[in-house]
Amino acid sequence: MHLDKAKKRIAKQIKKGFHGYPLVSIEYFGKTPDSATEVVVSFTEEEGADPQKQTFVSGGDAREDETIQSTLVKIIERADAKTVTEIEGISTI
Repeated sequence: MHLDKAKKRIAKQIKKGFHGYPLVSIEYFGKTPDSATEVVVSFTEEEGADPQKQTFVSGGDAREDETIQSTLVKIIERADAKTVTEIEGISTI
């Protein structure tokens, strides 16, 4: 899947807002606020459940990594997520 297509599909899911569970949350981390080197994806099946987390690491900016963005789309689809959220900006590590 092309990078732009993957990013648009993720953004479309985020814009929908909260529609219940399962919920997928995406958070980017980096050493500086300009470049994200890690992505943490949290999957919560139902309210009150502990989230399952998976981390992806990129040598460059993970937001511009086609493999990572395509993987995020696949995770959202396979989880049949009703809600997708993204933490704004890049959290520093």
